[in-house]
Amino acid sequence: MTDNMIGQEGDGGRRRYISRPKFCQFCADKSININYKEVDMLKRMVTEDGKIRPRRQTGTCARHQRALAKEIKRARHLALLPFTAEPWQNVIH
Repeated sequence: MTDNMIGQEGDGGRRRYISRPKFCQFCADKSININYKEVDMLKRMVTEDGKIRPRRQTGTCARHQRALAKEIKRARHLALLPFTAEPWQNVIH
């Protein structure tokens, strides 16, 4: 067995799903407000393409996910967040 083949056996090159602990950060910490003005917090809940991350990725509860989506859409409408990714970021060099 050569050195470059070590670690390539067994998994078949597939990615393993690692589940995150499912707790809503907004339920856990009542002082966090979901507001369209807090762009830094909202950016963490949006993918690189500009899509809203689903609940299974963010770990938020249904109530806060709905509020989060509403505030992200408000921030987009006021041009605080982009609707989509920049066109030059999607180009593969």
